[in-house]
Amino acid sequence: MIHDGWGVAAGYEDALGRWTEVAEGSRRALIEAMGGDPEETPPDPWDVWVVRQGASEPLMGPVLLVLEDGSERHAEGLLPADLPLGYHDLHPVRDGDVREDGSTRLIVTPDACHLADDLRTWGVALQLYALRSAHSWGVGDLADLATFGGWVAGRGAGVALINPIDAPRPAERLDPSPYFPGTRRFRDPLYLRIEQLEGAELLGDHLGALSRAGRSLNGRREIDRDAVMRLKWAALEALWSRAGHGAFANEVEEFATYVGPALDRFATYNALVERFGDDWRAWPAAYHAPDSADVAAFASEEADRVAFHRWVQWQLDRQLHRASRSIGLMRDLPVGFDPAGFDAWDFADSLASGVSVGAPPDELGPEGQDWQLPPFIPWKLRAAGFAPWVETLRGALRHAAALRIDHVLGLFRQFWIPPGATPAEGGYVRFPTRELLGVLSLESQRAQAYIVGEDLGTVGEGVREELAAHRMLRYQVLWLDEDAPEHWAPDSLGALTTHDLPTVAGVWTGAEAVVYRDLGREPDEPFLARVRGRLSDRAGLDPDAPLEEAALAAHRLLGGARSRVVVTQVEDLLGVTDRPNIPGTSLPRNWTLALAEPLEAITEDPAVTHRLSALDDARGGAA
Repeated sequence: MIHDGWGVAAGYEDALGRWTEVAEGSRRALIEAMGGDPEETPPDPWDVWVVRQGASEPLMGPVLLVLEDGSERHAEGLLPADLPLGYHDLHPVRDGDVREDGSTRLIVTPDACHLADDLRTWGVALQLYALRSAHSWGVGDLADLATFGGWVAGRGAGVALINPIDAPRPAERLDPSPYFPGTRRFRDPLYLRIEQLEGAELLGDHLGALSRAGRSLNGRREIDRDAVMRLKWAALEALWSRAGHGAFANEVEEFATYVGPALDRFATYNALVERFGDDWRAWPAAYHAPDSADVAAFASEEADRVAFHRWVQWQLDRQLHRASRSIGLMRDLPVGFDPAGFDAWDFADSLASGVSVGAPPDELGPEGQDWQLPPFIPWKLRAAGFAPWVETLRGALRHAAALRIDHVLGLFRQFWIPPGATPAEGGYVRFPTRELLGVLSLESQRAQAYIVGEDLGTVGEGVREELAAHRMLRYQVLWLDEDAPEHWAPDSLGALTTHDLPTVAGVWTGAEAVVYRDLGREPDEPFLARVRGRLSDRAGLDPDAPLEEAALAAHRLLGGARSRVVVTQVEDLLGVTDRPNIPGTSLPRNWTLALAEPLEAITEDPAVTHRLSALDDARGGAA
């Protein structure tokens, strides 16, 4: 008999309200992938204890508390209610002696995430790679973000929601999807503005030649990440050879101290990729464990390359910081990471072997979805003291005013697909939600950044109530929401659409249906008609109104939402029909199209300015 303590659900209710039983064979396979025996009780690690600040929880006996700041306290009977927020260590005391072998990581968390009571703002959502200027090397970069952020901030915006800018697996051909990163803790060198690197003047005429080659890539709308990366990597290598270890060494070390040991592991990983290839699973077995003696020896032998990769991340951090000074940045945290990339190598001991995260079959995807993302094993995540989650959040919150968590439902349960199976054979696995949300609240408070939970799709019972209790903003999207914007929840992020949904122009002009027919697929005509009618009714639009009138009305409607934060897509500011991604397709255009206008033209476009003004005016006048 399968022990239900593993958290694998016996079944689930699908999008149409039908109950789907998970086959016993699938449940067994998922438990075995967790390293467990389906008939036995799962491990119950005492390596970590997550408590709310102020709680007086009972203790098993006398303990020595070593607080995060290094100070010590003794306790017996009850956990002291006045412990500070943070990551502490609890050591049992036996016969007056402190026992090191039974220590527990004690995480004291706040009640909720950071959320300023007076927060009320608006902003622009954009795919940074698409935001090119005359100075870009074929792809929008962090300097472009700083320019655009400053420009929209001057028109009243308070936030820029950007796509994930995490480093992909450093393959010969880079994966274009921002939601399939190699790591969620470190940044993508693609977004560097080479001319603004610290020490760039040392490149001399070589920089001019590379810049001309890079800017020539702006001639095509399709972004060639591989060509861009070759040029930027050549510039980085050249600058490193001229600057070497001595340049900005103190600043790099300060950055490394903040980030912690993960930076050295990431730098070592990149050097290993250069030696053995981009998929760590194909490396010699001696290098599969990040803490192995062979990896340490390699890092020592390749100290210069390790230092180079650390330095690249420091340069990225500097430019991200500059961009964050122009406008509040809302970073975006993907659901997971590439199984062949750094995070999967670094966290391999905590991941379910051969399992993939996805979504069950539903009306829009009758075969289900396999996202090819490896999941954490819940009990091993606890046994690790939630360190992978802490490191991930700290990387994502770096220089951020806010964090959007993609598919926040994954903090409650995840749909796992057994090794070699199809999505239809998968099942839900329960996660330690209380602890995960507690750590999220702590890191949010420390970063003074508010949290947005993307809760679109099939939402389990009690999920939205839990998000609200932790003061996280939920998502409300005009295209999907039955309620009018003036009735949306105040603690929400409001939007007209998302990067996965049609633009205002695509819906209003009928171009969205044409795109699907050109792909040889039937468009969802009832959905498009419903969305068009919703915009017409709620904005008071004549069904035959021109696009410019519809676009202005849509932005006024969005500005009047009750949501604390609203964002418009930059594509809707431009009035274009192209959207960044068409889910369920593997089109070469997905995640690769630059915006129809360069940054300089956007800031001079009167239609863009009118739409921003309409949004800002409505935002200022809404109750």
